[in-house]
Amino acid sequence: MTLGVSGWVASGLCWVSLVPAGARWLRVAQREHYLAGSTTRFAFRWWIRVRLNAPLLVLGFAATALSWRWPLSAIGTGAVATIAPLGLSVRGRTSPLGVTRRLATLATMSFGVEAAIVALGFAIHRTVFLAAMGVILVPVVVDCACLLTVPIERSFASRFVARATNRLGSVRPLIVGITGSFGKTSTKNYVSHLLANHVRVVASPGSFNNRAGLARAVNEQLIEGTEVFVAEMGTYGRGEIAELCRWCPPNIAVITAIGPVHLERFGSEDEILAAKSEITASATTIVLNVDDARLADLADVLAEREDRPVVVRCSSVDRGADVCVIEELGSCEVLVGGRTIGSGITLTAGAQSGNVACAVAVARHLEVPDAEISARLGDLPAVPHRLSVATAPSGVVVIDDTYNSNPAGALAALRLLGEAGETGRRVLVTPGMVELGRRQAEENRAFGSAAAEMAAELVVVGETNRAALLAGVKGNTPATFRTREAAVRWVRENLVSGDAVLYENDLPDHYP
Repeated sequence: MTLGVSGWVASGLCWVSLVPAGARWLRVAQREHYLAGSTTRFAFRWWIRVRLNAPLLVLGFAATALSWRWPLSAIGTGAVATIAPLGLSVRGRTSPLGVTRRLATLATMSFGVEAAIVALGFAIHRTVFLAAMGVILVPVVVDCACLLTVPIERSFASRFVARATNRLGSVRPLIVGITGSFGKTSTKNYVSHLLANHVRVVASPGSFNNRAGLARAVNEQLIEGTEVFVAEMGTYGRGEIAELCRWCPPNIAVITAIGPVHLERFGSEDEILAAKSEITASATTIVLNVDDARLADLADVLAEREDRPVVVRCSSVDRGADVCVIEELGSCEVLVGGRTIGSGITLTAGAQSGNVACAVAVARHLEVPDAEISARLGDLPAVPHRLSVATAPSGVVVIDDTYNSNPAGALAALRLLGEAGETGRRVLVTPGMVELGRRQAEENRAFGSAAAEMAAELVVVGETNRAALLAGVKGNTPATFRTREAAVRWVRENLVSGDAVLYENDLPDHYP
């Protein structure tokens, strides 16, 4: 069976449509850290949740099916793949496609998978049908390519890890490893700040907390004479932190919190605890925020470990903890072993007392004087977009908590909104919380309900959690906008001096 002119035309147009479709889904893969399965998951969200996309998907599959008999039908498949899903930009508005070596590798592998599909079609005399199928299933193809490139990326990263291992062996700093479902970046910054006048300290920058990022931080930042290296360690599953600790082993391990973050990948908070606990395996000193019940239980288990590590229990409520930083009436008191070492200290806006307590524990273990710790707690560095408070020229109080969002942090931000907006309107602008797995709808309904109970007006951004947030407000009619920029315009047009607005979370535009 020959392909014919119509077959060549249809196949060629399908391949042309791979350019915009491929760029669109490669951008999603890049934003999701090239994790296999993520692209298909996001494709499902876009096709199902955004109006008109589901009919377009049906049209695309129908055109693909018809191309089995009528090759020119595949033109419809290519057209759908070129323009849809509606709303998902090829270039990106908030998260543009970054042309990197890794992206080029993934694009090449994706092209190879598409070519293999077409080659199979040619062999079974169904070239057009399989070419169309490859186009409509580009997200699946990209995920397959992500999986196939894992060995390649590990090989590339291994060279940098080897250099980092040698560098650590040469400089020989004491290593403080910090992990947690949330609060690890803040705590890392606090530790570095409290140590800065006492020892030569280097902290991993930004969120360089995976294998490649941490190796890069060591290779580029760790200079001769560094005495302490503060390493943030993140994970999306068991084994990742254990691997980091094999070449970057913490002397002091810190866990800030266990919570429902990345539940899509972990499945349960018990799995999160197991993955985060890997940081404690060889540490001689372990600092835990025991306000978290799971970490309180872990502290008891670790205290009985055969090698008897020093376990430091930190809290923001329990004065009997090893280290307690407790806030009352706008200032905090710092207690160590029940003894006050500082009081009347005003923390930086957004600083969480439990995280501060963990940082104090590390500083004291490294023999920073109590007076110096107390003095430096008053000017802790703020994490950008983490509960920062400012007053706009219009007189509106603006609370920026767009760094990320989790149930506990979102409620804390709501309480701050309540305090800031006592005399005027209180407005919450949010796309809701993500990566909460099966609990996502439930947690966002609860968040919407909490906002309604404190009389905050809700402004919903995007489609991802729209239904759940609206269900939470129970009968009110919140404003809804497709983009945050549109929501900001609404705020500027409607709020006046004395009002307050909380921007909670800010999803990049590869979310619907």
